[in-house]
Amino acid sequence: MASLSSISAIAPDVQNSALREIDKLDKQLQHHFQAKFLVQPALTRLLVSFQANKTRPIYRWYKYKEAFSASLVELLLQKYQLNHGKILDPFAGSGTALFAASNLGLDADGIELLPIGQKIIETKKIIDTEFKSDDLAHLKNWVDSRIWKQANKDYCLPEFRITKGAYSTENRRSVEQYLGAYYQENERVREVLRFALLCVLESISYTRKDGQYLRWDYRSGRGQAKKPFNKGEILDFDDAITHKITEIIHDLEPPTHQIELFSVKPPQGKIKLLKGSCLKLLPTLQDAIYDAVITSPPYCNRYDYTRTYALELALLGVSEKELIDLRQEMLSCTVENRSKDLLALNPNWNLALETANSEPLLQAILNYLDNQRLQGVLNNNGIPRMVRGYFYEMACVIQECSRVLKPGALLFMVNDNVRYSGISISVDIILSNLAEKLGFTVKNILVLPGDKGNSSQQMGNYGRDPLRKCVYVWRKQ
Repeated sequence: MASLSSISAIAPDVQNSALREIDKLDKQLQHHFQAKFLVQPALTRLLVSFQANKTRPIYRWYKYKEAFSASLVELLLQKYQLNHGKILDPFAGSGTALFAASNLGLDADGIELLPIGQKIIETKKIIDTEFKSDDLAHLKNWVDSRIWKQANKDYCLPEFRITKGAYSTENRRSVEQYLGAYYQENERVREVLRFALLCVLESISYTRKDGQYLRWDYRSGRGQAKKPFNKGEILDFDDAITHKITEIIHDLEPPTHQIELFSVKPPQGKIKLLKGSCLKLLPTLQDAIYDAVITSPPYCNRYDYTRTYALELALLGVSEKELIDLRQEMLSCTVENRSKDLLALNPNWNLALETANSEPLLQAILNYLDNQRLQGVLNNNGIPRMVRGYFYEMACVIQECSRVLKPGALLFMVNDNVRYSGISISVDIILSNLAEKLGFTVKNILVLPGDKGNSSQQMGNYGRDPLRKCVYVWRKQ
């Protein structure tokens, strides 16, 4: 048996050999897709993120940081001449793809696991299809009279262990008054008022969403890192909620020449929300029923949405156990995800799993990360399991998307390449290679003109290695 010292001595040679193999395989796969890469100046980071939604009425209400913009959906539908039929988004998030497609006359189905995304979509559907002019008048009254300040009955604000102490005493008290007051309204108005509250929770709290977790402002009294975090202005609840409801009213108010709310809108496509994990729900859909898939899955970047959206999930009544269950049901994108028994979910995924098993670049990366874990040099030993789970689960998603798309239909996917332990993982060409074996032809890989940087930790340890951010365009064979 080799001694630890001998293992340590040969480890650098083994590591360099593994890195050279990964680099060789990556270059081979890049060469295979070389003609498919198209740098698109129109695809700015503004467009493929939530940023471009900030100035769009309705889309700007809730800051869903992981969303792409409505403008991106409109650009893709126009560029590829999709103007009728039905689209699917298996990772619907806040519903941007659904509502942008619907506004252009297409029907849209979306699958979403997180209750916060579900609530955003449901509330916007209520506003689109059920909201009345009298309901708008009730919202105006809430702003003008600050109804919650007159409430006699409070409602206890739900929280998790990880969100305790998220608000100042004054803001917490005001939120509880607000919760107690809005139950007097009809269901439509109540849903919009609760949605408005969800929109302001982060801004009135001591927290800020920061990918893998919530960052806590030093004023919260929580233990701080070496450099205390200052999130800047923490808004007063009364001002924040008044501004948000006013914004919603402004976006809904019809022009003066209209008689009724929404009366002059062109025909919109129907929106259907399916609640739950796409790994469970995709297999229940019929074959060949969609004209396009437009989506952005969680990236393989360790972001834990059950933590970053914990304030909202608590308000929506998610329990501690349900929070843990949601974390495990998510696509594997965080180090806390355990391995899923994918064949138990769907015995028909043998092809997807065999395809992932036989992908040389993916297997070389997984072997390298496993060896890094055994040597104790990873900053988290859950990284290899997460990366493996991510690609195997995405292979299953790709197989299902191929099945539910009509022949010749397009799939659009926004995704990022990532970096772990010094190696850049070309998510774009690995997934595209899997797609070619699971029923797709790669039409284009649209590349944003500017490369993405790395985490400060990766750059500090290994230097900067620019990463591609892309929109994949695949055609169902």
